[in-house]
Amino acid sequence: MNINTFQINQRVVYPSQGVGNIVSIEEKWFKDNKIPYYVIYLASSDMTIMVPVEQAVSLRIRPIVSPKEAMEAIDFIGEDYDPAPSDWKLRYQMNMDRLRNGSIQDIASIVRLLYHRSKVKELPILERKLYDSALKILKDEIAVSLQKSQEEVESLVFEKLEWPPLKSLDEGLNDLSIEYDADLEDDIE
Repeated sequence: MNINTFQINQRVVYPSQGVGNIVSIEEKWFKDNKIPYYVIYLASSDMTIMVPVEQAVSLRIRPIVSPKEAMEAIDFIGEDYDPAPSDWKLRYQMNMDRLRNGSIQDIASIVRLLYHRSKVKELPILERKLYDSALKILKDEIAVSLQKSQEEVESLVFEKLEWPPLKSLDEGLNDLSIEYDADLEDDIE
């Protein structure tokens, strides 16, 4: 991999960690070889990590998506989806694989699936942590891509997750109402 794949001050997504900023590219000695490393600061966890440049691709580190791709991810979470497996261990493994893959669509898929699952039944602790992590990564990346605040992005995300809005009880009852038909009464007599 070319050392110039990412530049200093470039925002990137490290799928299992979050959105970060490349603060420098440094060389360190390892087993008699000088190895270039990306030094990435992750503001959400106030952590700085070093990633060998050669491993950035295998770790699925990628640039922030374009605003168009960010909006597509927001729209995606509002779409219909196939129900998740009921076995939480299988569902957890499936979603961990998606998180490791790291595309914004995969992360949006985790958020959508686990959000709706949590409305049916409380999520196990590991799944809840996975949901929280995926939601944080999704919101952070979209906020950077669209240059919006976390609050604006959170509002957009939950607006899509809760679409279509549930009808109020009164509206639902009105839809079920039956009109009185005087002619029908005459037929009965």
